[in-house]
Formats: sequence, C-alpha cells, structure tokens
Amino acid sequence: MKLVERSCSEFITELASKKPVPGGGGAAALVGAVGSALSSMVCNLTVGKKKYAQYEEDLQGLLTRAAKITNDLLHMVDEDAENFLPLSKAYGMPNCTEAEKKLKQETLEKALKQACEVPIRIVKACYEAIQLHAELVDKCSRLAISDVGVGVQCLRAALLGGMLNIMININSIQDEEYVKKVQGEMEDMVQAGVKLADEVYLKVDSILRN
Repeated sequence: MKLVERSCSEFITELASKKPVPGGGGAAALVGAVGSALSSMVCNLTVGKKKYAQYEEDLQGLLTRAAKITNDLLHMVDEDAENFLPLSKAYGMPNCTEAEKKLKQETLEKALKQACEVPIRIVKACYEAIQLHAELVDKCSRLAISDVGVGVQCLRAALLGGMLNIMININSIQDEEYVKKVQGEMEDMVQAGVKLADEVYLKVDSILRN
C-alpha cells in the first residue's frame, strides 16, 4: 500500500518509527500538499460569490493550478521513499578493496543525485504554490483569509524542509559542478519563497487585526 493511501494515524505511526521512510522528505511533500489544498478550499469558498465576481476567472485558474500542485506533491511522498532505497543499499556496499571502494563511491554518487530529485521538485512546487497564495490573498473571501495564512505557512515549512533534504545529500556529492548548480538554483528559490510567504502571512495577519 502506498504511503499516501494510509490513514493519517497510520502515516504518523510510520513516520514516528525507526524506519528510514517515510522521513523528512515525505513529510515535507505531505505538508506542502496540505498547504496547496488549503488554497483550493479558499478558492472554492470564494467562487460564485457576487462580492468577488470580478475575480471569478482568476479564481478558476488558481483552482486548476492548485489541484495540480497538490496532486504532484502527494505523489512525491511515495516517490521520495522510493528514491531513498538505492541510497540505503549503496551505503551498505562493501569497501574493503580499492575496486569495491571505487564501485561504492560511484554508486553512492548516482544514488545521492537520485535522492535529490524529489526534494528539488518539492521546493519548486512549494514555491509555485506560495506564489499562488500571494495572488489569492487579495482575491479571496475574507471569511477564509485565515486559511490562506495557514496554507502559506505549511508551504513555507515544506519549502525549507525540501531544501534541507537537498542539502543533506549534496553534502556528500563529489560532483562540484552539480552541487554548485543545484545550490545556486535552490537557494535563490528558497530565499524568494520564504520572503514571499512571510509577506503573505503578514498581510493575512494585518487583515485579521483590522
């Protein structure tokens, strides 16, 4: 059974166990999916309301985008677990002889890059979803504005969580060109995403206080 097909309590029990998966990557993907789903909920609570009729077309577009991001992130929960298995096996390879050491390092390098793939996609998906919330906050029903704040905070956490899972893998990768490329792209995206998420949250907070 896939991880995302388990009940919430079953997933949490698995997450709390000493099993290597699900781990931080899967948790980040799931939290990101929750954040993205909240934007869909807010859109659904706003569409059809006369007060927000001018945003109807925009909201329908946001709904489509949010549904795709949510679905993608849910798939990443299991994909992250699947990508970790080759890395787990690689760490257990023998390294007594020079030939074994070389083979193990080559296998690890490949497995570490594979383990980076889903966290990279998590960061990209969460960044897109944060941008979606930034657009939604000015167009949604004020009765659901707190859910925009909750959603963007979930995405902020998932964005940073995805980055941590990238970092723990690239720290062991010897391909300097690959590391530099991934770090540059991801760190810029994470910084921009956190900044935007904080702006959205502060806007929500301001609306609720006035």
